[in-house]
Amino acid sequence: MVNEPRGNGGPNPRSEGIGSSKGISGCSSPGLDPKRHERLREKMKRRMESGDKWFSLEFFPPRNTQGAGSLISEFDQMGAGGPLFIDVTWRPTGDPGSDKETSSMTIASTAVHYCGLETMLHMTCCCQSQEEITGHLRKAKQLGLKNILALRGDPLGDHWEEEEGGFHYAVDLVKHIRKEFGDYFDICVAGYPAGHPDAESFAADLKYLKEKVLAGADFIITQLFFEADTFFRFLKACSEIGITCPILPGIFPIQGYHSLQQLVKLSKLEVPQRIKDVIEPIKGDDEAICNYGIELAVGLCRELLASGLVPGLHFYTLNRRMATTEVLKRLGMWAEGPRRPLPWAVSAHPKRWEESVRPIFWASRPKSYIYRTQEWDEFPSGRWGSSSSPAFGELKDYHLFYLRSKAPRGQLLKMWGEELTSEESVFDVFVHYLSGEPNQNGCRVTCLPWNDEPLAAETSLMKEELLRANRRGILTINSQPNVNGKPSSDPVVGWGPSGGYVFQKAYLEFFTSRKTVEALLQVLKKYESRVTYHIVDVKGENITNAPELQPNAVTWGIFPGREIIQPTVVDPVSFMFWKTHFTMRGRQASPPCTLTSLASASCVPPSSSPGLVLLGTRLHLSPCAGLRSPTYNDS
Repeated sequence: MVNEPRGNGGPNPRSEGIGSSKGISGCSSPGLDPKRHERLREKMKRRMESGDKWFSLEFFPPRNTQGAGSLISEFDQMGAGGPLFIDVTWRPTGDPGSDKETSSMTIASTAVHYCGLETMLHMTCCCQSQEEITGHLRKAKQLGLKNILALRGDPLGDHWEEEEGGFHYAVDLVKHIRKEFGDYFDICVAGYPAGHPDAESFAADLKYLKEKVLAGADFIITQLFFEADTFFRFLKACSEIGITCPILPGIFPIQGYHSLQQLVKLSKLEVPQRIKDVIEPIKGDDEAICNYGIELAVGLCRELLASGLVPGLHFYTLNRRMATTEVLKRLGMWAEGPRRPLPWAVSAHPKRWEESVRPIFWASRPKSYIYRTQEWDEFPSGRWGSSSSPAFGELKDYHLFYLRSKAPRGQLLKMWGEELTSEESVFDVFVHYLSGEPNQNGCRVTCLPWNDEPLAAETSLMKEELLRANRRGILTINSQPNVNGKPSSDPVVGWGPSGGYVFQKAYLEFFTSRKTVEALLQVLKKYESRVTYHIVDVKGENITNAPELQPNAVTWGIFPGREIIQPTVVDPVSFMFWKTHFTMRGRQASPPCTLTSLASASCVPPSSSPGLVLLGTRLHLSPCAGLRSPTYNDS
């Protein structure tokens, strides 16, 4: 039940399919998507040469930690539409270069590392010395950020105040980046279709823009504007003075009266009278203004795209999804169901570009897995060390992004229940999560303590079987169906380049009672040669028929001109740590309520009681075996 069905983080698989006795699962195959290594400017060039249009999105750092968690969720949801990149603004009053959850640096690096988005970080000259700017740039490079939008920045007061030992103009910042970091960063600069409000003239502003490009800028994003002709005149003027780099128009879908007033005040732009005439009479109705803003933006974008002069569109989102998403859908630019290069979410951090296989256990916690393994040297080579190793990081402060539920406490209580009356009370939570039907409170269960995401599409292939299992106390948390040679273009289970075929072993992971385990072991004796299982409780008591320390590929693909790719495996070493992680997730889930309390209390049941026991049971089955285990994709 995850957006990326199956596993997450890890190493490189090997074409033979089974790792060594030391837990190695290497692979000589190159990454499936060589474009993952492209620089942003190279991606732009390729898209321009193909005639393909793209879009990008701008966000600003939130003011509190709750807003930070919500923004990361927005990244995941808007990233599904296929933006070429996103950018994160630099807020001088918000300690932007710090490690705070709300800083520009943290938000941008999280988008790259954990959300897999090509990300550009704004950098301004405001209130910073050259040394401070250099320090921020070094940190950005260390965090895997590769793109900078170089700006002078807005003054904190009414007038610009020069910083002693700092830069006064964006061109100086561009020169400094190129001098100190060479060609490492792709650099963007700002353009003003109506001229910068502080410039002596439109011609003078164009001259300054050309200086920024000559200093090393790779492309330009414009300030917002309201008329297509304004942009076309600007584009023509840029061409006439020799500016030839890509120029992206900045699009602002009007979403409310006050947000428009604030943005116009900051940008010192004049709203056309025809727009004022529509907005003023409805200024108290934000919904009506938003609908008008969407229509206005769609018309503007269509005119820009029809000209053939615009390679892409850059949207100022104001951290709101609805208006921008609606505009893109109407333009036909929103990529519903984007093609997956691998069956799990890919990080955009350069350190993880070679990563091509992950243990399946982290299917619903890809951000947690990436964070925990960020210091591992082994994963690009397909090796997992001891789960007790200090290299397997503790989550600590990063619970904000990776463990805290997106739903508020009150909603969780309605979904999970406020009173525990029986074990069946817990079963019902899992059943309603799977079925999508409202519970007795009239509330849909959209998440569990172990999974904060919607069901994956492939869950529909086995939904009824899963419901039967959960009603009987087999509480499934992660799974995948048996897939035997489906085209890689399949909308439900497909991944990788076109023209290939994908395969999956049936897989199931669940909680259940000791009594059920005893019965299950009797049944499994009949299938010892065809089913691999791994059963463990919170004390570490372990029952398995799997070879010790030997990874087992559960997803693989065959593609033209390539070796067999095996991106998802079951690894016994990783499983033993996941057991502990899983238990702690149950104990620490917030808020404590029926489901959480039972999960916590049942981890170590009294010996006289068959109660629920935390078990991670995996059934791995070859597609040719003919037996299909009831599974679903959630975690």
